[in-house]
Amino acid sequence: MSTFRDAGWVWEGHGFDPGLEPSIYGVGEGAAYFGLERTNFLFHRNTPANLAKLGHVTEVVPEISKWKWVEIPPDPGNHGWGYANWRDCNPETVREEAANLSRVSLDFPNITGAVIDDASGVFKHAVYTAEHPRLIREALHSANPDLKLWLVVYTHELDADPWQAFLPFVDIINLWVWNYADLPKLEDHVARCAEAFPGKDIIVGSYIRDYPARMGVPLEHMRAQYETMLRLWEQRKIVGYNILGACLIDMHPPQAEFIRDFIEKYS
Repeated sequence: MSTFRDAGWVWEGHGFDPGLEPSIYGVGEGAAYFGLERTNFLFHRNTPANLAKLGHVTEVVPEISKWKWVEIPPDPGNHGWGYANWRDCNPETVREEAANLSRVSLDFPNITGAVIDDASGVFKHAVYTAEHPRLIREALHSANPDLKLWLVVYTHELDADPWQAFLPFVDIINLWVWNYADLPKLEDHVARCAEAFPGKDIIVGSYIRDYPARMGVPLEHMRAQYETMLRLWEQRKIVGYNILGACLIDMHPPQAEFIRDFIEKYS
């Protein structure tokens, strides 16, 4: 019988968003910390050398948006050389990366899909056409027709008309609540997502850090979110949840520990 642990995923990889410190946790160590066997792989290249770091887990779904790195020149008196990441949401980039991952997945049977992070950026891009969802899906299946396509969708984006073009080609909606103050409405958001994407599986995203507030998600909100996700999972209204992410465990220990303990308690 499956448990709440079996429904969990963790985001692996290092993202240098504003306010984040470099983490001591490397790729694969988030899964070990939370006791999970399913991972999303972000912020790094989808190469055999990189994906081998996750060869020990049951499932891997890398992102194809694609997160890239840019070098930041020094600012004398303030900082030396550094890096920042940015997301290349050009739909042609996504299509090319989908084809690359399809080929690479043949050597990694634990790769079961691909996720387009912040997927609305694709249809907002200047070169986007209504044909791109089909082209991306075809590229993803070009070498491996078993791969599932995930879309990261925020609750405040559910009414966007361009999602209709994705409906025939997407398998899983990864639903995220951007502001922690909106978490009490999570059950309503999931119901609205089911209406916007009928027949699609829903996986709810769980932040360790609230990015708008630049702090750890308040524990009372996190507790309410996990209790709601557990109930929705038991009711089969969602198929799982994922945690963002491994690179935040050491920056927000109380939040990470709460999630780990909750998973252990209900598994």
